[in-house]
Amino acid sequence: MPPDETWPTSSNFAHRAAITATTMRGTMVLVRFLQRLFRTVFQANPAASPETLLMPASIEAPDGAVPIRLRPLIEEDEYEWSQVRAVNTDWLGPWESTDPEHGANLTFAQWIARQRAEECAGTGIIFAIEYQGVIVGQISLGAVSFGALRSGIVGYWVDHRYAGHGFAPLAVTMLADWAMFAPVGPHLHRLGIDILPSNHRSRRVVEKVQATYEGVRRAYMYINGVWEDHESYAIVAQDAPEGFTKRLLERSNSTPPQ
Repeated sequence: MPPDETWPTSSNFAHRAAITATTMRGTMVLVRFLQRLFRTVFQANPAASPETLLMPASIEAPDGAVPIRLRPLIEEDEYEWSQVRAVNTDWLGPWESTDPEHGANLTFAQWIARQRAEECAGTGIIFAIEYQGVIVGQISLGAVSFGALRSGIVGYWVDHRYAGHGFAPLAVTMLADWAMFAPVGPHLHRLGIDILPSNHRSRRVVEKVQATYEGVRRAYMYINGVWEDHESYAIVAQDAPEGFTKRLLERSNSTPPQ
C-alpha cells in the first residue's frame, strides 16, 4: 500500500491502557459539536474559510459490503494504533515514506494535533479503518487542492492479518464517495493514487477501484532513503456518477475474515 506520510514510531509511545467506550463517545460528541460550530461560523461569516474539512464522526460501509468503517483518529487511539503498526513493521517497511528534511519524530499527540490543523486548513485528512471495533488500517487524503483543481492524493495501508478481504479497495471507494459526493464533503473532482512499481498488492487495489493509469512520476516520493519512481493512477467524479462503492460492489464480492 502507498504510505500516508511520515509516521510517528511506536517506540515513541508509552504503552497505555486501551481506550474506553466512554472516552470514545465523549470525543465523538465533541467532534460533532465542533462540526456544528464550524458550519455556524461559515454561514454567519462568509469570510471564514470554506475549505475547512468538516469531518464526519464515521463513514459506514453500505449493506452488502464488508462491514468496515472509517473514522477520525484521536489521541486515545495511541496504544491500539501503535500496536497495529508494531506488528506490521516488516509488512509496511518496503513502502515507508519519510521526509528527508524532517527532524525528530512526532509524538502521537503532536501527530493528532497536526491532523486537526490540516483538517481546519483544508489540506488533508486521515481516517482509521475499523473492522468489528478494531483498527485494521488507515487511509488518508492529502495534498488537497480547491479552486479549479479540486483534487487530492490517497494513501492507505491495511494490517497484514486482514489483507486479502477487500478492505483497502472498499476504504478507497468509501473515501472517494465522501470526498466527491457527500453534501458536507469537500466536493473534490479528482483523486490520485501513486504506488511503487513493485507494490503488486497496491496495484490490485487500483485495479479493483478501476483507477486510470496515467504514467510514471520520476523520483516522486522519498521511500527508505531513496527518491523512488511511482506509477500514477487517478479516479475522477464522472467515472462513477452513482458512487464508487456501488460500482465496486457490483463488480466484486468481498468476504469478511472469520
